[in-house]
Amino acid sequence: MKILIMNGINLCMVGTREPGKYGSRTLADILADVSEWAKTKEDLEVDFFTTNFEGEFVEKLYAARGVYDGIVMNCGAWSHYSIGVRDAVAGCGLPAVDVHMTNIYAREEFRHKQVIAAVCVGQVSGFGEDVYRLGTEALIAYLNRKGDTK
Repeated sequence: MKILIMNGINLCMVGTREPGKYGSRTLADILADVSEWAKTKEDLEVDFFTTNFEGEFVEKLYAARGVYDGIVMNCGAWSHYSIGVRDAVAGCGLPAVDVHMTNIYAREEFRHKQVIAAVCVGQVSGFGEDVYRLGTEALIAYLNRKGDTK
């Protein structure tokens, strides 16, 4: 099974941006842990992609078709307003899990609106860096139930 873990706008600043909310570990550290965890799983391969550019994010979603079984993604602020990313998630044809390190529903009101989540098979939020592993585990379970793996 091959999973793509994608990170969008401002996620490159994890570890330095608001450490009280996002922790002090960098995104690179967190994803390295996810990579090591994935190596302990039989038949699981994970790749990572991070960008601050919405167009690059969209292009990667379309390029993932036929390469990956599913996507775990933290779109950052795009989750709240980007119809373009939403349409690309829907259009790429791959099951996706939307993840957020913080509990977006316990934060500012504008973060409660999620345009991406509606086109995903599920959402995990509020568990800090564990959302990447939890989202991947949930996606694997979903794919196994559906029989949609390559």
